[in-house]
Formats: sequence, C-alpha cells, structure tokens
Amino acid sequence: MISYLKGIVAGIQTISGNRVVLTLEVNGLGYDLQIPQRLAQQLPDSGGVIQIFTHLQIREEVPFMYGFASPAERDLFRHLLTVSGIGASLAIALLDTLELPDLVQAIIAANTQILIQAPGVGKKTAERICLELKSKLVEWRKSAGFFVATGGPAPGILEEVQMTLFALGYTAHEVSHALHVVSEDIGLPKDAYVEDWIKQAIAHLSSSEQVS
Repeated sequence: MISYLKGIVAGIQTISGNRVVLTLEVNGLGYDLQIPQRLAQQLPDSGGVIQIFTHLQIREEVPFMYGFASPAERDLFRHLLTVSGIGASLAIALLDTLELPDLVQAIIAANTQILIQAPGVGKKTAERICLELKSKLVEWRKSAGFFVATGGPAPGILEEVQMTLFALGYTAHEVSHALHVVSEDIGLPKDAYVEDWIKQAIAHLSSSEQVS
C-alpha cells in the first residue's frame, strides 16, 4: 500500500469538466493522481515539490490513484466510499464543496441541506451518508486530531437560514464559515430570529467580498 508520494509537480490537467489529474514525478517515474479541485489550487507551480497522501483503488483490474492534502482528508474520503452508492467522484465532490471540519460537522449534525450543495448529491444520498457515518465520525474526529465547531443557529432555524443564503448565490463553504463567525465572533444566540442570522451572515459575507 502506498501511503504517500513526495515528488515534483510535472503537470495538472482537467478532464471531463471537474476531474483534476495531477502528474507527480517521483524518482524519474510519473504518477497520475486524481485530486480534489481544492488541492489543485494549493499546488506549487510546475517543478515545485509536494507531498501527496494517496489512496489506491482497483476497478475491473485497472488501478486508480487518488491524492489528498492530508491523511485526515484521505481517511474521510475512505469513510465516504463505505457508504452504499457513494463512489470516488461523489466523495471528491463533497470534499471540494466543504472544508474538512465543516463536512464532518454537517454529517454528524445530519445537515443534509448543506450536503446536497455538492454536485451529484441528492437528499436521499445525503441522508444515507449521515445515517451510515454519523457514529463513525464522532469517534474518528478525535483520533484525527481535530474537533468540530459547535457554533451556528439552532437546528430548527439552520435550514431556513441556509436555504436563504444559498438562494442568494453563496456557496456551501461561504455559508458554513459565515454562520460559524456570526456565532463565535459576534456571539449571536443559537435561538435568535432567522432574520437576525441572515442579516449578520450577509453582513459578514459582504465585508469579506470587499476585502478580497
């Protein structure tokens, strides 16, 4: 089993719209690895050296290798593959939609509304992911060395706030981060009015857009 590869970035190509393949040169050999788009944005320029954590999958006797930024990201990818109906493409889509702590939090909290923002993930699939992985991830997150943030609106308020922000065009990552900031930094109570959560979240998101 190959745990990781450390080598030179030899090339990056996008195949079939959203499938990103990294060619990594290691000791004179070129390895093709499918990676999340989020990782592709973090790679050094061609010729730069990077360490990639890998997962090898054999399908119909053909080997496919996947690459990740950290062991935790690779391990969550493996957890997702154990869910019935979830293949590598959907697992990578979920990793691209939300940062690792946010994705784990969404699954543990059964927050299907944010999971379905990932391309190809429908409501039933999101529910199945939460059902099959919730208890596993509660334990896994401790061994992985991070803890899921608890900030955000109360469950009865969360879905309406998220749906409104998604309708305004914000991404799952932006919404998740904004709600955490409003809860932790601004200190808005979990049971505050829906309108207050939306107003504060939009204010944060708007200020972030101006800074960028």
